[in-house]
Amino acid sequence: MRNILIVGAGKSSSYLVKYLLDKAPHESLSVTIGDINTENVKKLIGDSKHARAIQLNVFDDESRSQAIKNADIVVSMLPARYHFEVAKDCVKYGKHLVTASYVSKEMRELDDEVKSKGLVFMNEIGVDPGIDHMSAMQVIDRIRKDG
Repeated sequence: MRNILIVGAGKSSSYLVKYLLDKAPHESLSVTIGDINTENVKKLIGDSKHARAIQLNVFDDESRSQAIKNADIVVSMLPARYHFEVAKDCVKYGKHLVTASYVSKEMRELDDEVKSKGLVFMNEIGVDPGIDHMSAMQVIDRIRKDG
């Protein structure tokens, strides 16, 4: 059983949660969703046997590190400015990390340690970079067309 921790249960998390819960029975996934507001999480997971809600305040070092320790893979759906604390715990406990945001200077500084531990940190996976990339391509295409 692979344990996936999703940190943050805002609006952009709903599609990820649905996707993972659809895959969970066939892929042996256990999904833990941590958010400061567990009521939102409970709505997202419904009656799924493959998911559980935990109260998680990303600013509380103890609860954050405990949740990360128990995961195999961590997905941070928090705003980009909060990924670094999650990333440091992932390095400390040897956990793989996925984020939907751009790589910050602080995240870049972890790169050597991430590689030396054989970890995979996948950043810029998701909506945040995707929308602006598509918008940029529209502008480029329009400029090319207009000459």
